[in-house]
Amino acid sequence: MSPDLNSEVNATETTNIGSTEITKIQDQDQDPKFSDSTAIVDTLSTDFTFQHKIVWKNVIAYSIFHIFGLVGTYMAFSVYGKLLTSIFALFTGIICGLGLTVGAHRLFTHKAFKATIATRRVLMLMFILNGQNSLWEWIRDHRQHHKYSDTDADPHNASRGFFFSHVGWLLSRKHPLVFKYGKDIDMSDIEADSWIMFQKKHFLLIYVLISILLPCIVPVLLWNERPLLSLLIMYFGRATVNLNATWSINSLAHISGMRPYDKKLFPVQNKFVSFITLGEGWHNYHHAFPWDYRSAEFNTSVRFATTVIDFCAKRGWIYDLKFAKEESVKRRIVRTGDNSHPKYGNPDEFKGTETLWNFWNSPSNPTYRTKDYKPGPITITREGYVLFDNEKKVK
Repeated sequence: MSPDLNSEVNATETTNIGSTEITKIQDQDQDPKFSDSTAIVDTLSTDFTFQHKIVWKNVIAYSIFHIFGLVGTYMAFSVYGKLLTSIFALFTGIICGLGLTVGAHRLFTHKAFKATIATRRVLMLMFILNGQNSLWEWIRDHRQHHKYSDTDADPHNASRGFFFSHVGWLLSRKHPLVFKYGKDIDMSDIEADSWIMFQKKHFLLIYVLISILLPCIVPVLLWNERPLLSLLIMYFGRATVNLNATWSINSLAHISGMRPYDKKLFPVQNKFVSFITLGEGWHNYHHAFPWDYRSAEFNTSVRFATTVIDFCAKRGWIYDLKFAKEESVKRRIVRTGDNSHPKYGNPDEFKGTETLWNFWNSPSNPTYRTKDYKPGPITITREGYVLFDNEKKVK
């Protein structure tokens, strides 16, 4: 799990709100203490002179995939496919989404809660249904994204703009720093899970069986859907929608929205992204408190994945949930927020605007009107902490 950027987690046991489950919550929200002996190992930012090498086979493959995906999506809304197939595609898409949000993201990557063995296996299978690389690789990339967020060591560095963070990072060769720092991501807990390592080893076979064959054969066998239509709708159409919804967290959730918890973090609060990703668009909060199982405050709207987690917790399938106390969240807002928080912010001093318009003037931090704003680099210490330098003015 990547370290919390601005707080230490001293967990104490308490009873979860509205539940009888035992839960771990954050007890303090203090800046890490650094002495003069703190070992600095690197300072990272974004080198805009670096040119990523395009991988043309990936460009061709993703282009063809999306063409078939658009055709499949059209078929799902047309009279060509059966209504049951379209409904099943929507249901499968939601299952895939929960496999990502509840499983790969909050459980396996951030360890925001614990789950029974059966629950872990079910969530893993739900993730595999997406076909988005092996679970091991997905977790490694996301942990690296949090640890080196929006620098050249981030696989989908949002500092390079919308297209790169959305899909461009998959169409080009990774930056050398992604390779360098990716080797240092702690994956020992994941590598101890034999099921995850089995899926990593046999990814292609499992992908064909679970991600393609399984969802496509159900409509053919149960309600006599035509095989080609089932392939177009259940695989290409459904997978294309799921992929772009997932990618929007890397792109849209770093571009349009507010930063009520930490204005120096690129990620923003984006309700549209939360809607299409079952609650993953409250991204400024998530990067401020990555270990919080909710990925948002309790009263935030559009939090379907969190509701599912709470449901599972009441039945004992999930336990030891971690979340930040309101006082800790308040301290973070007051200390580092952009004043846009409805309860603890100060709208009169808020200088940002929730619009894409400023993206053209300030692509690195588009929710602020200042054209010459650019965040300073981050400094990585030997202890694994991330230090933010003061924001810089570009001359």
